[in-house]
Amino acid sequence: MSIDSVRRQLIGASLLGPLGALAPEIALSQSASGGTGWPDRPIRLIMGYATGGATDGVARPLEPKLQASLGQPLVFEYKPGAGATVAAGLTAKAAPDGYTLHITDSGPMTILPNGKQLNYDPNQAFTPLGMICEGCSVVVVHPSVPANNLRELLQLARARPGSISYGSSGIGGSAHLSGELLQAMTGVQLVHVPYKGGSPAAVDLVGGQIPMLFASTGTALPFIQSGKMRALAVTSATRSSALPDVPTVAEQGVAGYDATVWFAMVGPARLPADVAARVHRALQSALLDPAVQQALRRQGYEPLAGPADVVATRVRADLAKWGKLIRDKNITFE
Repeated sequence: MSIDSVRRQLIGASLLGPLGALAPEIALSQSASGGTGWPDRPIRLIMGYATGGATDGVARPLEPKLQASLGQPLVFEYKPGAGATVAAGLTAKAAPDGYTLHITDSGPMTILPNGKQLNYDPNQAFTPLGMICEGCSVVVVHPSVPANNLRELLQLARARPGSISYGSSGIGGSAHLSGELLQAMTGVQLVHVPYKGGSPAAVDLVGGQIPMLFASTGTALPFIQSGKMRALAVTSATRSSALPDVPTVAEQGVAGYDATVWFAMVGPARLPADVAARVHRALQSALLDPAVQQALRRQGYEPLAGPADVVATRVRADLAKWGKLIRDKNITFE
């Protein structure tokens, strides 16, 4: 029986394993990865948001290190839309041959699955390859907004319910839910304006089309430094190393507020064990590189080197956390 026949039988007979299970299927591993020949061509890296956004900023420092370790370039393929679930769905459906990888974030993995029907199950559809980093969103406003801190912005919102809109990188993303959590914990009414990525949202805020934005620190930082945006708060429980002078939401009277965003690398379910292990090793090597760590920290993210199965643990925990908010507030993403 040919290796191709073995591969077809194994793929047809197997069910998707749970996220975190790297099954040592030797025959599948050899056939899908071409034995010891993987990779023998460029690897596509599917990105869920537009170029210039937070995911792009996280991936760019990693790419040359991963290329050096794997011996092949990673070709960025941008598939923005629907809060990055388009990209996640494409990854879930891709052949598990090691030539399609994906940088995902907490939005399409732990928020949107609670509120809409998707063509993938975050607990079943992916092979975890490792966490990358975690950070926060930053609450920024256009300089014309008469608020110098979050307390003043909340006062404006209470005085004019529903009159202040806030932008985000997309429906169901971490930035969107950061805004929903703020409303739930303060009682203010804001209007959500979703974009297909953080970069176009930032452009519209600078241009005055929207007054307020929950942005990634990496996207917002240049605009904050140039005075085109005013930073009012960060959404994490502790201050960001990239914006040490900007207080947290909790510090400004919203006790217990914590909305952290994280990024991870995954592949399709049933990725061959040898391929997954090699990608994981390459990712760990990149994350331990001082230059990569510095690049991520400049954007306000803390590198998260560690075991691949941490991704599965984080997905389960955050699915429960955000699911409660979504149910309590009857939030829909359609």
